Amino acid sequence: MENFTQIIHWQGYEIELSYNARSYNLSHISGPNMVHIELRTVKPERAPLPVTESGYRSHFEHAQAVAEYENPVEYVMAWLDHAAKNSNWQQVENNARQFSLF
Repeated sequence: MENFTQIIHWQGYEIELSYNARSYNLSHISGPNMVHIELRTVKPERAPLPVTESGYRSHFEHAQAVAEYENPVEYVMAWLDHAAKNSNWQQVENNARQFSLF
């Protein structure tokens, strides 16, 4: 898969996904053949996601892990879906839906 940037939609969020398939050799850290994924929430701007509290995430991943999916977008969607099962994220979502005085 080549490098790209595109807007994806996940649970009402618009997220800019940048994918860099250049083979990073980070063998001194975690092995060769890493890819770089950047996520940035654009609507609502800088909104937290289950993988980032700030609305931005830079992430290196093993190329093989991404290759197990149809494409990098499917990988990111699965990553977000999995992270959204976390109770901390569910609390963030519940708080966002309810008006809180405290």
